[in-house]
Amino acid sequence: MNHPIPLHSSDEHGDIPPSSADQGATKTCVPSLSHRVLRVALIGNPNTGKTTLFNALCGLRQKTGNYPGVTVEIKKGRLNYGDHELEIVDLPGTYSLSPRSPDEMLAVELVLGLRPDEPAPDVLLSIVDASNLERNLYLTCQLLELGKPVVVALNMMDLVARQGREINVSALQHRLGVLAVPTQANRQIGLESLKRALLQAASLPPPPRPDIFPAPVESELENLRTWLSERPHLRSARKVGATASWPRFLLLRLLLDSGSAVERRFREQYGEEISAFLNAARQRLSEQGLSTAGLEPRLRYAWLRERLRDCVHQVRPPAFNWTDRIDRLLTHKLWGTLIFLNLMFFVFWSIFRAAEPLMHALEFTITEAGELVADWVLPQPGILRSLFLDGVVKGVGSVLVFLPQIMILFGFITVLEDCGYMARAAFLMDKLMAKCGLSGKSFIPLLSSFACAIPGIMATRVIEDRRDRLATILIAPLMSCSARLPVYNLMIATFITTNTFLGYWLPALVLLSMYLIGVVLAPLIAWALKRTVLRGETPIFILELPPYQLPALRLVAYRMVERGWAFVRRAGTLILATMILVWALLYFPRTGIDAHGNVVNFELACVELLARRDAAADEQEKEHWHQQYLETQAQWRRQSWLGRAGRWLEPILRPLGWDWRIGMAALASFPAREVVVGTLGIIFGVGEDFHDEAESRQLRQRLQQATWEDGTDQPLFSVPVALSLMVFFALCSQCVSTLAVIRRETNSWAWPIFTFVYMTFLAYFAALLVYQVGSLLT
Repeated sequence: MNHPIPLHSSDEHGDIPPSSADQGATKTCVPSLSHRVLRVALIGNPNTGKTTLFNALCGLRQKTGNYPGVTVEIKKGRLNYGDHELEIVDLPGTYSLSPRSPDEMLAVELVLGLRPDEPAPDVLLSIVDASNLERNLYLTCQLLELGKPVVVALNMMDLVARQGREINVSALQHRLGVLAVPTQANRQIGLESLKRALLQAASLPPPPRPDIFPAPVESELENLRTWLSERPHLRSARKVGATASWPRFLLLRLLLDSGSAVERRFREQYGEEISAFLNAARQRLSEQGLSTAGLEPRLRYAWLRERLRDCVHQVRPPAFNWTDRIDRLLTHKLWGTLIFLNLMFFVFWSIFRAAEPLMHALEFTITEAGELVADWVLPQPGILRSLFLDGVVKGVGSVLVFLPQIMILFGFITVLEDCGYMARAAFLMDKLMAKCGLSGKSFIPLLSSFACAIPGIMATRVIEDRRDRLATILIAPLMSCSARLPVYNLMIATFITTNTFLGYWLPALVLLSMYLIGVVLAPLIAWALKRTVLRGETPIFILELPPYQLPALRLVAYRMVERGWAFVRRAGTLILATMILVWALLYFPRTGIDAHGNVVNFELACVELLARRDAAADEQEKEHWHQQYLETQAQWRRQSWLGRAGRWLEPILRPLGWDWRIGMAALASFPAREVVVGTLGIIFGVGEDFHDEAESRQLRQRLQQATWEDGTDQPLFSVPVALSLMVFFALCSQCVSTLAVIRRETNSWAWPIFTFVYMTFLAYFAALLVYQVGSLLT
């Protein structure tokens, strides 16, 4: 019989206060844990407010990390309650402890304490949607078999009240044998009671294991345990745990879940022999009318229905149900799609336009601050000043400039997730995305990638299936991000004529076509990936439509700050290192041959020319020395290591219509695509800054007047060359920050290398096709 557990709740957020007699008992319920940190594993179904509860409990005292061998992120947070310290581990959302993927296997291993790099949790905190108890308690029912203290957080109690229902919490505690606490995480209601319950549960014995499975199943579990124990020669090599005996729940998963991650893990160590044993055991159960297909859900739900009887009461008519009415509109094939497109347009516009002033302000602030620091610490021109300004400041700035987009994107994602609309959008787009092997959850990350691939890739965390998530990550960089716009704008304004009948809308059509290239090719690449390197069983797309609710603005703001900081911390280091490397390749060697054939120190020559420009008396003389400076700088870049690499690659790039100068600009733009315009300005003697329309017009004139350096005086640029360059930038992965984020999100260097290689080849052959066909037509 389940033991009764008293729980008294009283806090400032509206819990029912205990009686005076209960208040004395409440003090005795909090155990003495000395100074040991109490480890709590937070686990629950998706859409139960698990992340909201975790953030409400831990606030800013949390950290995120990837475990070896898996791609899922595990969050840890700490909180103090009285004299006690608790560490909360936020596990991936799951509907059951029947792992189908390595990510879900990680959750099982952490709960069972089978990972050598993590101690076992002291208490399991199961968060459930109180408005749908029977389905949510399925996972809790599995947790009761683990032999650990369990606390149930009955979240979303406001929805229960809206349904006109009441939950007899005391009766539910007695039926399950666990502590249960009503909460409303998005309003921070019930948190004090929940903290007290976690401490109280640590001093109580584990709940009794539910008597669910019949004797034949228990017998087969003992046979399996015996079979494993008779093979000690494999015990030292096993990776599923290092305990003296196999946990009963793990053996249960091995027996009942055919083809699961647990069985695959055991098969790696025991070979096909264990598969034969399991198949025989399942056959014996089937002959007794206990087919393992669907056996566990039937037995557990029958047990839960018996325990929940008389625990939930309908005390008044439910409030008007707006959810079904709204869903009829938002999930409608026509109206739902129109609403979705308009909403996504607003999100896209906000990311693309609303962030622009903040991005310019950040860029200006970083540049000005860097120059002030350089003038104070490194006033003299030289290698250290150049390293600091051109390497460090520009490196950090190239990362931080995207921070407003990151924060705005995740602000929208948090609002759409918390209010319940994101699930409707995924449902609406699922049929379309399924045709290319993806699910509806891939649509939002791909749409976000039009602003920047980095937040789009980070947004793929909402995709549970690992193969779908990887496929989405690998095609996200094909969406034309805002960093490509400077290239598009320069080439279109310079070479796409507007003095013809089609001139009024031709530039816009060309710009639209650059975006459509990625839109058309991405589904084809995804289709190919899902049938080659990411092939496997197509997962069933199960989607729960949660009820609508207002998001908590405090949690939205926290999510924006959290993801913004994660972006800076993850991508910043590698970006900075790469920018310093590119600076070095453009900076060295400092000596070379000038236009007159003399050996010259380019750095000293540039310093002298800048001094003469600053000392000039009139504007004409200033312009003369400024042009001399730009020409010297262009010669320096041409003879730099990066310039030499560009000339070495010219035979490969010539079929695209490029010479070494265009090739060097493409190489220099690897850290960030935007620098190609500045690099072209340096090479063609204009400069790096194009905020002034006159300077931009001067660059366009220089590009139109540029000729090949082979003595033929043939124009270097033409419409086919411009289109070839735009197509190359539309498809090539010239963004080290994107590759760095792919590395962090996949926990492997293989996928960013794969992305760079396949996109580079795709961009090269697409640019080759465009140039060759365009040359034949012109």
